[in-house]
Amino acid sequence: MEDLFKKATETILAKCPHDVGLFHKHVDPGQEGKLEQMLKNRFIIMSYSEALEILKRAPWAFTSKPEWGQDLQREHEKYLVEHCGGVPVFVFNYPYDLKPFYMRDNEDGPHRTVAAVDLLVPGIGELCGGSLREDRLDFLQSRLRRMGQEDTYQWYLELRQFGSTPHGGFGMGFERYLQCILGVENIKDVIPFPRFPHSCVL
Repeated sequence: MEDLFKKATETILAKCPHDVGLFHKHVDPGQEGKLEQMLKNRFIIMSYSEALEILKRAPWAFTSKPEWGQDLQREHEKYLVEHCGGVPVFVFNYPYDLKPFYMRDNEDGPHRTVAAVDLLVPGIGELCGGSLREDRLDFLQSRLRRMGQEDTYQWYLELRQFGSTPHGGFGMGFERYLQCILGVENIKDVIPFPRFPHSCVL
């Protein structure tokens, strides 16, 4: 994720300097320095538990109190990045019950955490999210049974029926990425084409 962010950004800066410069001059004059800070430093890595400890020691009260098992809110994500000096932050090993059934159980306690990670960036919060996928059929069956979804996801279980290989994946929000590198505050201003209900009739 870090390499993708840096390589993509360096390519954009090299190939579209005037376009990016326009935003850095007229939209957010301080964004160029923030972007340089992100590109020259290694991203910070911390566990969900470490992130919670930092949030609990914050000098002010958040609107949503940080508690184990609760998802990180945008205010929490932005604070973590600010706390780390404006350098993007990886938060990994999220609580088991927060994440979808297909994320790999870390086996660090009864249903405690999964091998998931989010990348948080300045001003935006979560930019990327990913995980290792659960490739063990018995773990998947057990979790789906507890959720009462075993029949619904029988097709998914069949993908693992004859074995699988350890694998994972992640995604990056394109509009959030543009916000991050250009310094645009409102996500609506970076959507490349209009999207609204019933606008994509096939």
